[in-house]
Order: sequence, then C-alpha cells, then structure tokens
Amino acid sequence: MVKYNKKLIGNEEKKMKNSEFLQNKKCKYFPCHKINDINKFNCLFCYCPLYMLKEECGGNFKYTSRGIKSCVNCIIPHIKDTGYKFILNKISIIRDRTHKK
Repeated sequence: MVKYNKKLIGNEEKKMKNSEFLQNKKCKYFPCHKINDINKFNCLFCYCPLYMLKEECGGNFKYTSRGIKSCVNCIIPHIKDTGYKFILNKISIIRDRTHKK
C-alpha cells in the first residue's frame, strides 16, 4: 500500500490552482479586453484555444465583413474565476475531433 504525504498532495493541489491564473501587467496589450475589475483579468489564455471551434466556442464573437472571426468583445477566457473552467469544459470538443479513432 502506497502512503501519500497529505501535505505534499495539498501543495500539488495548490500549485494546480495557481496555474489557473496568470497576469502579465508588463504586456504592452494589457489588458487586451475591457473588463470591470482589472485585478481579475486572466492572461493565461492570451490566444483563445477555442477560436478554432467557430460558432461552437460559446463566446461573444462576431464575423467581420471579411469573414474573419473577431473576439474583441469576448472576455470569457480572461475572467479569473470562471474562464479557466469554461475553457477546460469546451476543450473536450477539440480533443474529440482531433483524437485518432
């Protein structure tokens, strides 16, 4: 039977939680979207991994007159407490489409 050090496991969970939020205030584009509370702006997904999902991304986007997807009005990936979870829930769609069957 393997014994686990609860203190170490707790630290690993804390590290994982810490990896859900990143802020780079030195970035020349920070913040790249308008948000009410700048301290909750998450830079982790600087480029949204859901962009390729087109209409299925779930964000607030529109297509330009040239047919280019514009995410200027979408802040979902940048919301501190919910954006990370939203991305992880949607990323399964990408995984399923790219998985070798």
